[in-house]
Amino acid sequence: MSAVLEGARNVYWRLSVRENLAFFAGLHGINPQARIDRHEAIIDTLGLTGKADEPAKNLSRGMKQKVALGCTLARETPVLFLDEPMLGLDVETTRDLQTELQRLAREEDKTIVITSHDMAVIEAVCDRVIVLSEGDIVADNSVDNLLDVFQSQTYRVQLAESPPAHLREQLDTRFQLLDWRIDTDSVEFEVALADSEEFYECVDILQTAEATVRSFTEIEPDLEDVFVELTSAASLSPEEAES
Repeated sequence: MSAVLEGARNVYWRLSVRENLAFFAGLHGINPQARIDRHEAIIDTLGLTGKADEPAKNLSRGMKQKVALGCTLARETPVLFLDEPMLGLDVETTRDLQTELQRLAREEDKTIVITSHDMAVIEAVCDRVIVLSEGDIVADNSVDNLLDVFQSQTYRVQLAESPPAHLREQLDTRFQLLDWRIDTDSVEFEVALADSEEFYECVDILQTAEATVRSFTEIEPDLEDVFVELTSAASLSPEEAES
């Protein structure tokens, strides 16, 4: 088992990137000389090739995070614990690391446990999610199942021009109007519709108001929406939950 903790000194700052990988591999009984190709692949994946011989103390915070991740991967343990592993990484490196973690789980049968507040990373990498709220488990399921449970019936509507003044009030009275934004030549709003009847009723209201609809799109939930919904519900008192 190996781990990397965000914010901690996970590497030896006087050693270079290559030396750190070799050192931590050696701690786990791995002959570094026999794993040079593997270490070079890790360095390349993390975008550290140009800094491979640089002492860790001279690197930026993001690069130090990459080195810590590299040392964790170099240990080749069956279980990895990663705390906020993408923090401080650029977009390209984040994508490369996500791909590498997926490969490790799929091809090398590694168990990878990630703690993170970045739901986009969790959704992209993980197949099982445990959501905690104030120390309690409020969900333990697959990403797909959680997204299905919280399938949205929220729609984003864009109108080609400013509609009659009464339209916003009419929509807000009849439905749950979530957002209303006015641009120079258009209006965009989000509305929650309970079922197909409300959907067609909303369309009828727009037609009656002679509003020109550019688009009418269902908003798919992401894992961040699910997380907020779960933790918000968990924080309610029994009286609030029943109301």
